[in-house]
Amino acid sequence: MATFGWPIILILNAVIIILVAIFVIWKVQKEKKAGYPFQDERTSKIQGKAALGTYYINLAFLASIMLWNIFGNEFLSLPELETGYAVIAIMLVNGISFALLSWYYAKKGGF
Repeated sequence: MATFGWPIILILNAVIIILVAIFVIWKVQKEKKAGYPFQDERTSKIQGKAALGTYYINLAFLASIMLWNIFGNEFLSLPELETGYAVIAIMLVNGISFALLSWYYAKKGGF
């Protein structure tokens, strides 16, 4: 692990974040000049419902992680869940559930 280049990875991450930010800003400015609204009432309602659903999904997921740590480690001698993997799993569940719920409510319609 001594030859692992953290400075290179950190610089690469910073460059990727800057490039994505530049692209997002350019896209928003382009749509604003074209006359498209940034967010209308329907998308606001869809994102609100998706955010609420994501909150409840995350709450259930966090409770399941807590129960795994309490009952799995204390009573069943299951392996302990590492913090890094738990954080990665929480972030993935959060992002994927919001994306899927936004897509579902956009397809469903009826707003």
